[in-house]
Amino acid sequence: MVTAIFPAAGASRRMGGGKNKIFLELGGEPILIRTLKTFSQSSRINFLIVVVSENDFDDVEEILNSAEDLKPYKIVVGGSERQYSIANGLKFLPDDAEIVLVHDAARPLVSLKVIDEVIDAAEKFGGAIAAVPEKNTIKFIDADNFVTYTPPRSKLVEVQTPQGFRRELLLQAYEQAAADNFLGTDDSSLVERVGDRIKIVKSDYRNIKITTPEDFQIAESLINFQIPATHSLIPRIGIGYDVHKLVPNRKLILGNVEIPHELGLLGHSDADVLIHAIIDAILGAAALGDIGQHFPDNDEKYRGVDSGELLRKVHDMIKIYGYAIGNVDATIVAQKPKISPYILKIRARLAEILQVDSNLISVKATTTEGLGFTGQCQGIAAYATVLLTK
Repeated sequence: MVTAIFPAAGASRRMGGGKNKIFLELGGEPILIRTLKTFSQSSRINFLIVVVSENDFDDVEEILNSAEDLKPYKIVVGGSERQYSIANGLKFLPDDAEIVLVHDAARPLVSLKVIDEVIDAAEKFGGAIAAVPEKNTIKFIDADNFVTYTPPRSKLVEVQTPQGFRRELLLQAYEQAAADNFLGTDDSSLVERVGDRIKIVKSDYRNIKITTPEDFQIAESLINFQIPATHSLIPRIGIGYDVHKLVPNRKLILGNVEIPHELGLLGHSDADVLIHAIIDAILGAAALGDIGQHFPDNDEKYRGVDSGELLRKVHDMIKIYGYAIGNVDATIVAQKPKISPYILKIRARLAEILQVDSNLISVKATTTEGLGFTGQCQGIAAYATVLLTK
């Protein structure tokens, strides 16, 4: 028998908005409900324990009572730290619970496959955690912020949830932590202290924890543009095009670089036509729609927004799917001003945002010899082609 515990008693300070993020609607239903429904779909799960703050208890009870297709559940008041909340939840384990899963309530995109595989590994090895290979270089530093060691990335994983354990093992680990007044970073760190090995279960990068508004936006995109977990990570090519009108009293921003000119580009955001074309090329390569679907021009939160920040968000989105930037080739079409003096700076800025070497970013500029709207200095256009690699 398997019981799943969901810590949900946090204050959600990084999310902002003044309320617990588990109540935010993702794809038409609260994050908490999406998470619980996924676990309820598993034939392996028998009981759910939701640990919440005292202030949220009544609201959680209301939305759970009105939700359909949930496994039997109990709502429990949590503590001041995640570890104390889970300890409270452990007090209400059913007598027949043999395996205990702990899963972040704000991690709603976990797959049934990962849930079942963590259960299997916990049954076989005693303890198991969902994780993905670490994609960034990690450094150990000393107290003076000097690097002391660079561990090989092949030996590193990014830990997620669910984490699963045999009941007696997890209870022993929590009892020992309480006796030692030890506060761990996750449940597996407590189990490691009592000498047990933890088995890694390969998860996927879409199993994100929603902590910030940017995480929420990425989660929305992942829901709206579903790509199967088995999606083949072959190289993919996308193209993008954008145009904006030139007007007085606006800054001219191209590639996140301000270019001196008497006219600027008109738009809801900073109207960076080059970055907009690159964003559409990236989204097109990943089959994730277009810039207007993710950052609509009728949404006030994007009024005047730095397009470089939008590019970062799109880059984070494709990383979740396992893609990286292979190269970018872009062309700016403008009669005036002369763009060539700024090309190296634009390339460096785009490379910084996309976290690649600048030799993977090509930016060219051309005119139309006075023809058309760009030739008559009415606007600026940009074309971009992007290669995504595994």
